[in-house]
Parts: sequence; structure tokens; C-alpha cells
Amino acid sequence: MAGYDFNGQRLHVEPALAAGSMIELDRTAANYLLSVLRLGDGDEVLVFNGRDGEWLAQIGVSGRKSASLKPLRRVREQTRLNDLVYVFAPLKHARLDYMVQKAVEMGVGRLQPAFTRRSVASRINRDRMRANAIEAAEQCGILAVPDIGPEADLPAVIAKLEPDRLVVFCDEDAPVADPIAALAGASVLGGLALVVGPEGGFAPEERDLLMRRANLRRISLGPRILRADTAAIAALALVQGVLGDWRDG
Repeated sequence: MAGYDFNGQRLHVEPALAAGSMIELDRTAANYLLSVLRLGDGDEVLVFNGRDGEWLAQIGVSGRKSASLKPLRRVREQTRLNDLVYVFAPLKHARLDYMVQKAVEMGVGRLQPAFTRRSVASRINRDRMRANAIEAAEQCGILAVPDIGPEADLPAVIAKLEPDRLVVFCDEDAPVADPIAALAGASVLGGLALVVGPEGGFAPEERDLLMRRANLRRISLGPRILRADTAAIAALALVQGVLGDWRDG
């Protein structure tokens, strides 16, 4: 039997969660519970805010579009975000939505957009990214929503990474055929950053910039050309399986 109730309805909220408190929901959250999930007065839902664990809460309906939540008891203790930074070249619209959702499901602790010379998008909507991250967390039993870093050019993003943080560089020109062997034995005590570029690949000066990092592992994602959102899933599966929290499962 699974150790988690995958049938439970979940909702992310911002206020603190404590027994005996009352949370007034905004119109969007109330509509989601009452109209989308079709829950009603007295029904129960699981709620989390990324700080206080997961709680079973009772719904109170005060109007056709108004509702509140009363936390009853904590059912799971709070978990920490993984110290895994996903550095990516921004994508357009639906593909960015998909990538954000899958990155959250795969355990990323921070989403960091980095504009490269060949990026296909010139700006991002951070509010939309957060909404997609919250939706993925709600649907997948995750208790903490990843941070979303401010958009910046690749050199600035790389410069802000701590010197002892391991950087895994997904390079289409990497000669190593076996990415698992390339990652084996690497230390992640200082945290981990995974870097995936745009579909057009990194420019030569960007590759040179990354290759100057002292704590770097360069990997190939195989013989086929992957779309950037597909590369995200493939790369995250590799690092989680070899270096990440999957090893403890």
C-alpha cells in the first residue's frame, strides 16, 4: 500500500497553519474548492504553505463564492527544499509551463532562468511560473514550492553560484558517453546546480565560461537532439538518481 493518500485534494495557502486558526480564502482559492473540486461546507481538504507541514482542514462556506478553512491537525511534518538549483534558458509559454511543472515534480529547490545568446524567449512571467509551480506541488504531494530566481544573463547567474557548489553542465558537445560514470563520486556537500541551455545550444563563449568552473561535471544527454523541456526531465532524472534524494528512497 502506498504511504501517501494520492486521492486527497490539496491546496496551497499563504497564511500560517495552526490548530484553532481560521483562514479566509481569496476568491480564486474559494472558487477552486467550491466550483472546480465541488467540495462543500464541512468537507475536508489537505493544505500546506511550505513552512508548517501539511494539515487536514475543514471547509466553511459563508456564501456562493466565499469560503474559509479551519486547520484540524497536522498530518505531515514540513520537508525542506532540495539544495538543487535548476539553471535554464527560458522557453516560450506552454513549454515553459510544462518544464516548470516537471522540474517541481523532480525535486528542484530553485528555478533560475538564465538568458543565453540563443534563448528563444526574451522575458518571463514569474507570476505564471509560480502558479505552475504551486499547481505541480498541489498535485504531487510536495510540501514546499521552489524559489524562482530573478531573470538574468547566464554570466551573472553563474557568477552568483557558490564556489563549492557542484555544477552539472549538460553540454551537447560533451565527449563522455556515459553520464552516470561522469557523475559518479561527485560531492554535493556544497549543493548542486544543473545547467541546461536553449534548443540551439550554448554559444562558444558561454561554454568557455562554464568550463572555467572548478567544481564542474560535464555530461551528455545522449546521441539524440532533445528539446529543452525534454532535456530538463532527462537531466534531472540523472542527477537525482546518481547524486540526489532518490538515493535515499
